[in-house]
Amino acid sequence: QPLNLNHRAMRFLTAGSVDDGKSTLIGRLLYDSRAILADQLDTLEKRAAGQPIDLSLLTDGLEAEREQGITIDVAYRYFATKHRKFIIADAPGHEQYTRNMVTAAAGSDAAVVLVDITKLNTSEQPLVLLPQTRRHALLAHLLRVPGIVFAINKLDAIENPGPAYEAVSKALLAFAEQAGIEVAAIVPVSALRGDNVTQPLDATWYQGPSLLQVLESLPTAQETVEGSLLAPVQYVAREGEGTGNQPRTLWGRIAHGSVKAGDSIQILPSGQTAVVAELRRAGSVVDICTAGQSAGFVLDRQLDVSRGDWVATPGTATPRAAFSATLAWLDTEPAVLGRKYWLRHGNRWVQGRITAIEHRLDIHTLAEIDAHELAVNEIGHVQIEVQQALPVEAYADNRMSGALIVVDPASNRTSGALLVR
Repeated sequence: QPLNLNHRAMRFLTAGSVDDGKSTLIGRLLYDSRAILADQLDTLEKRAAGQPIDLSLLTDGLEAEREQGITIDVAYRYFATKHRKFIIADAPGHEQYTRNMVTAAAGSDAAVVLVDITKLNTSEQPLVLLPQTRRHALLAHLLRVPGIVFAINKLDAIENPGPAYEAVSKALLAFAEQAGIEVAAIVPVSALRGDNVTQPLDATWYQGPSLLQVLESLPTAQETVEGSLLAPVQYVAREGEGTGNQPRTLWGRIAHGSVKAGDSIQILPSGQTAVVAELRRAGSVVDICTAGQSAGFVLDRQLDVSRGDWVATPGTATPRAAFSATLAWLDTEPAVLGRKYWLRHGNRWVQGRITAIEHRLDIHTLAEIDAHELAVNEIGHVQIEVQQALPVEAYADNRMSGALIVVDPASNRTSGALLVR
């Protein structure tokens, strides 16, 4: 049976400005869904000394984070409800940690962008949003996070929350329309008090779902089951000892499409073709494998295949030696035109270089600015050339075949993330 991908854990990131209450919101989700260990709760209660417990301490794990009262690195937390499992990525709010935000967004199914209502003048027309709210929503949109949810927080701190919520919602929808962002939901919450986080809000001015109900209903980023097959070869297993005539199994997780025994396939980049004699999954022989599943391909003839190759429907994927991409630069050393870097695409390492930096993106507005280099935390549009042609696809169409990482050959640091355009 094809895998029901909605049973996969929903990965979402929380973003927003400093002190918007991201860590408190995550703490509230963990606390209300009973995902806290007894000793953690005991420690928090002792530290609170009779006062309400500080739920933000559940995520800000690094000592420097607690000292400064900010989030620096991405903290991952896990919890589950009766309906779904969740993985939360708590992304930092500071502009200097944009690279951490990129890391969190790259694998997420949804983004919860917090809006601190106490920092906004809800009586002015038009209402002006915080730059960080715009920036994080634009970044999530740029990084193709499918479900973007705005959570208007700290409703407990204002006198008349109904009209204020309406005013902020109107401003968010106007901004989203202007930026081309599809908004999954706008929900009012009080992370501190727990209003509308896991339990629906008892208010005349809001009849919608709680934040948790929204997250339970959003789809995970679905791999495309229809259409052509593409799967990276992660491992080649040979059965038995002795001669080289034993069947070999090519293992890899299918990026998109499906495959059945008897289908013709093509190995990339070599272009050789064969027929699938047998399909395996989790130790059993199966009739069909679909996107999102790890499959073992046994071919009808011996081909030269190794880790890093791709299995595709013949004639559908065209390996390219040059392509344009969005580059998020993560390294303290700037991105240099013409310098050789190691690039990883799927399970293959190739040498490549940046042949042009078309422009840098203003991460507050996504406006295009002329640039000759990209510094740490900057994002730009670039042209890439690789030594060996790769079957790249647009990141918007497929995350597995559309993403590459850039590694500095001298320091071995991960220097950048490439999203094929």
